[in-house]
Amino acid sequence: MSMARAKLSYARPRRSRARRALRAFVWTAAAGFALLLVWCGWLYAQIATFHGISSSDKTVRADAGIVLGASLWNDKPSPGLSERLDHALALYREGVFPRIIVTGGLDAGGATITEAEGMRNYLTERGVPEDAIFMDTESRSTYENLIFAQDIMKAEGWKSAVVVTHRYHGARAADIARTLGYDPVQVSVTETKVMNVGYHQAREVLAFTKWKWNKLLLTFG
Repeated sequence: MSMARAKLSYARPRRSRARRALRAFVWTAAAGFALLLVWCGWLYAQIATFHGISSSDKTVRADAGIVLGASLWNDKPSPGLSERLDHALALYREGVFPRIIVTGGLDAGGATITEAEGMRNYLTERGVPEDAIFMDTESRSTYENLIFAQDIMKAEGWKSAVVVTHRYHGARAADIARTLGYDPVQVSVTETKVMNVGYHQAREVLAFTKWKWNKLLLTFG
């Protein structure tokens, strides 16, 4: 066999192996992308269809309401956080719970008071007695909001709570509460008129994914 033919016969198997490796990579990438789309779609469906407890259910009662934190603007609740507080205030006035736990630590954006303190101020300005408001001033995430609020409940001997947040945030909040042993899991949600729902739902898919991973780490140590 000539030298040229030997080189050609050697090159063909190498090209064939390279093509097979490329096809395998493309199929693996496509399968991974498809799984990612299914995962995101599954989480998005949970986020978009979450309803929580019905605001018309007059039988719901709890020892406390827990308002999940959000940012302050110039030491005042942002428009989004104000919506959560207004919803909690309505439930409080309806007698769903006799006291409110407000949650959230110090914002990184230059706030001089914690989210919880800003929320307390908002509620007292609207007639809620200060002794009916309990504060978690340390938390920096939904998980910490709920676990620190749970610590307050245990210290006070309370057994049940209604978690107050926005609808786009409700599914993750409910899953975290369930993981932490809240029983029953009661999440009351409000719609937003001041935030971009599509943006926050998409962002929530990422936050929900992160929570699912952290949940696995908590489960398996």
